[in-house]
Parts: sequence; structure tokens; C-alpha cells
Amino acid sequence: MTSERSPETAAAPAARRIARRWPLVSALAAVALAFGLGALIVYRDNGRPLRIDAAWMDEIIEHRAPVWEYLSLAMNFLGAGIAGVIVIPVLILGTFLLLRRKWAAGYFLAATVVSSGLVQLLKNLFGRARPEDMLVTSDFGSFPSGHVANAATMAVCLAILFPRVWVWPAGAFYTGVMMVSRTYLGAHWLTDTIGGLLLGVGVAVLLWAPVAAKLDGERQLAARHPSPRRIRRRIAGKDA
Repeated sequence: MTSERSPETAAAPAARRIARRWPLVSALAAVALAFGLGALIVYRDNGRPLRIDAAWMDEIIEHRAPVWEYLSLAMNFLGAGIAGVIVIPVLILGTFLLLRRKWAAGYFLAATVVSSGLVQLLKNLFGRARPEDMLVTSDFGSFPSGHVANAATMAVCLAILFPRVWVWPAGAFYTGVMMVSRTYLGAHWLTDTIGGLLLGVGVAVLLWAPVAAKLDGERQLAARHPSPRRIRRRIAGKDA
């Protein structure tokens, strides 16, 4: 009787051969850029908005309309509060556990927690003031955007864990809409959303690199051994 293969040995050769150096270096560079951008903003002119921030905010305010406000408020709800912090992450974690992908659940949870922790660290470290013309109530610290960091982390994690062609553009679209909505509501400057993007992507890739083979192998095993629910559905379909 052969023993069950471990996720790492079941991984595709390409996943096992991933050069740990390039994802680690690129991820660390992205996180460092987020820190550097925050430092530049705060210490360059006492945290005042950069020229690009002011120009973008003027353009946003000029084109405000009810339909865009409703969309932005919906994104605000999805990115924070009960929906963004509890409901959506729990649903994703539950899905991974139902699919018997414990490594995937652990990776997603770790990336989400680390990303959120770094956001709060940078908010308190830099203490950048938010724009004055805000349409929503937000906590202290404008840099970086926690909504965007969370969206970027989730998008990259799901694209890694579900390697389908459509997942990447869907994640990029969701993150892009989140970036625009945060500036539309006046909750963040444009550079705050760029910092959140860098941080979210960097954390997701940084934590993926050490467990890339395990995640890919687990996915391969899950595909070969469907869950009992899938088996019952197949049997029911044949009997019908």
C-alpha cells in the first residue's frame, strides 16, 4: 500500500523549480517602495499632497455624480467593516477548507493578517492627514490605503491559488476600481492608493515564495481527489 503523496512532491516540476530569489527580491522591493513612498510624502513637504495628488483630487471633485458615489460607497462597504474584514475572508477560508486546501487557507489568512498589520504600522508611522473633502468617515492615517492593500492582497492570492486566465484581469479590475473609489470618496490621496497597491502585492508574493510548491501540489492533489460532495453529485447524476 503506497502512502499518500505530500503536497510538495505532488507539485508540478515548474512549481518545485521556482527560483525563491526573484519572488522574494521583487516582493521585498515592492514593500520597500511602499515604505519609501510614505517617507517621501511625509518628509518632503510635511505630508502635504504631491502635485499629482492635488491634480487628481481636483479632477475627481469636478466629476462627482450620484451614480459614481453609489458605486464608491459599495466598494467602501466591500473593502472594510463587517463585509471586508469578516464576511468575505471567512467565506474564502471556508471555501478552501471545503476543497481540502489547508495550505491555501493558511497562506491566504497569513497574507491577509500581515498586509493589514503593515497597513496599520505605516499609518501610525507616517500619520499622513487625509483629504479635507471626504464623503465618508475614516480612521486615522491616510497612507497607505487599507482598502486597496486588502484588495490587492486578495486579488494576488486568489490568482496564485486559482491559476485561471480570467482571475488575473478580474483581480486587477477589482483593485483598480477600489483605488479610484477611495480617491473619489476623498478618503485617500492618489499616492495613498499606490502605496496600498505596492504593499498588498508585495506581501502576497513574499509569503507565496516559500510555500509555492506546497500550494501547487495541494491544488494538484485536490483536483485528483474530489471531495465527497462532488462524488455524491456525480453518482446522483448517473442514477438520474
